[in-house]
Amino acid sequence: MNRRELLRRSAALTVAAALPLTARRAACAAAAGAPLTPPADGTIDVAFLISRGAVVIDFCGPWEVFSGVSLPGRSAAPFRLYTVAESQAAVSASGGLQIVPNFTFASAPPPRIIVIPAQDGAGEAALGWIRRASAGTDLTMSVCTGAFVLARTGLLDGKAATTHHGAYTQLAMQFPRVEVRRGARFVEAGNLASAGGLSSGIDLALRVVERYFGRDVATQTADYMEYQGQGWLDPAANAVYSHRRVSTAAQPLCPVCEMDVDPATAPRSVYHGRDYYFCMPSHKALFDANPEPFLAG
Repeated sequence: MNRRELLRRSAALTVAAALPLTARRAACAAAAGAPLTPPADGTIDVAFLISRGAVVIDFCGPWEVFSGVSLPGRSAAPFRLYTVAESQAAVSASGGLQIVPNFTFASAPPPRIIVIPAQDGAGEAALGWIRRASAGTDLTMSVCTGAFVLARTGLLDGKAATTHHGAYTQLAMQFPRVEVRRGARFVEAGNLASAGGLSSGIDLALRVVERYFGRDVATQTADYMEYQGQGWLDPAANAVYSHRRVSTAAQPLCPVCEMDVDPATAPRSVYHGRDYYFCMPSHKALFDANPEPFLAG
């Protein structure tokens, strides 16, 4: 399964076609995350939740950020990183990468940070672990459509969040109690945070480093990584995605995720005399069950 297919599948796990769509076009507000206090001694434990289909850049990007932090006068790494899954059986991530988790939900040390990448195998055991562990975290963060996993826990109810730009509409429909922010590179809400798609997780992780150790350390980390992106300095850096794309006859878009489609091969529906094309059959099924929310401005 390729990365784009995984993105679509993970965003389509929950069908809530009967729920009304609330249009979200508000610009992303300035980040409100307060500074985080690192422990006087020891490390900051960071747990990476993985299951079938975990998107590699979603967790490896933040992994590289946290593992690349170096503090003046301190030889030990400030972050201790480990993977967590329902069992320690090998997990097949995106592109076929095989990962053997370090811990299970029962054996994992209590994390101060949880990273939730896009994935399609997170079940009830994972949701329960997120709820329990998040009661003691400094931050629980999702990347890309990992926001759907976090939203399924109920922890995002009444809070703002973002996700991959191709999944804004689905997130708003499936979780109407979540304020979906289009055009946000990342969103911070108490001890929760969410990043946009894929590479946005790198920026959110750098922002977390800044909250613990200050801007100079975060800047040095980005420089060490030869990362030139500036999104971690501006939560509204994904503003190019703040408005819905417009489907045309020359360039049709899937009305569910706004991704490009090929009319010659794409699934098709007719609604009120107009043809609509879809990137995958499950998106056609979502649309056919309740078209109007996907056509709202």
